[in-house]
Amino acid sequence: MPHPETAPVLVADIGGTNTRVALADGVAVRQETVTKYRNAEYPSLDRVLRTYLDEKSIQVTGACVALAGPTRNGVGGLTNLDWRMDEALLREATGANHVALLNDLVAQGYALNNVAARDLTSVVSRPEPRPGETRLMIGIGTGFNAAAVHTTASGLMVMPSEAGHANLPVRTERELRLCRFVETAHGFPAIEDVLSGRGLERVHAFLDSNPDRSQRPHAAQIMEAAKNGDRHALDTLELFIGLMGTVAGNLSLIHLPFGGVYFVGGVARAMGPYLTAHGFAEAFANKGRFADFMRQFPVWLLEDDFAALTGCAAYLAQGSDQGAGSSTA
Repeated sequence: MPHPETAPVLVADIGGTNTRVALADGVAVRQETVTKYRNAEYPSLDRVLRTYLDEKSIQVTGACVALAGPTRNGVGGLTNLDWRMDEALLREATGANHVALLNDLVAQGYALNNVAARDLTSVVSRPEPRPGETRLMIGIGTGFNAAAVHTTASGLMVMPSEAGHANLPVRTERELRLCRFVETAHGFPAIEDVLSGRGLERVHAFLDSNPDRSQRPHAAQIMEAAKNGDRHALDTLELFIGLMGTVAGNLSLIHLPFGGVYFVGGVARAMGPYLTAHGFAEAFANKGRFADFMRQFPVWLLEDDFAALTGCAAYLAQGSDQGAGSSTA
């Protein structure tokens, strides 16, 4: 059942490095209650949640956790951290009657109906979407993922995936050479092996004219170099953004997001100032005879860093029992 608007619920966003926890009333996150914890200082997620509730001296009736990893049938784990959580343990840790585990991108999808206009930046303008049309979330940060957002009679339904682990598409000889450069013992690279923070570093290394250089820059250093006009860094962004447009276009043909494509995540936001100049729209629409069809999909950057927390609150407020947080590895 949906929670009353005034009921306090606990919401949490667990990444590979930090966990953010907050309280929410209905779909509104209490900004002053957002607290960040370093994961390395805690042995498990339930210890983080218990610490937060002890510090706040509060009881909650609901709890929803967004994980940076797949969830299925009430069980979830983080891709880049050895933490496991299930709904029974979440209920025990929080004392909440209503609990849910969501993939973090799925949680951000549930936030879409509560995003402020000031937190959206247009990347590709298209005709105004009609209410209820399918939307597509694409997250680029530590990893890559995508989730389709559908409007139903009972509220939003966000469909999980592990799209970042599909093979990276190849259009050109240079992109094939990039794939050969990036591939590991697991074989041909996945999308997130290139379209992620670590992927940006790999693209930079691929384009480096001095392959023996021992000190490779981190993603943040590459972005800073691009900001200062460094040619190598800008070439890296151009190749990265071209692939970003290709993959987003492929996913759009699969899901038909006439309601819009929404990019989230730290790497996607960092690319924002460069997308227009470095050919994102052209790569996105480069689908042969379907190029005109692609021009029906608006593209946005979602700048709200608390979207996963808002989405967790919205999921609980909706009272969804459709299993939309489930995901397969």
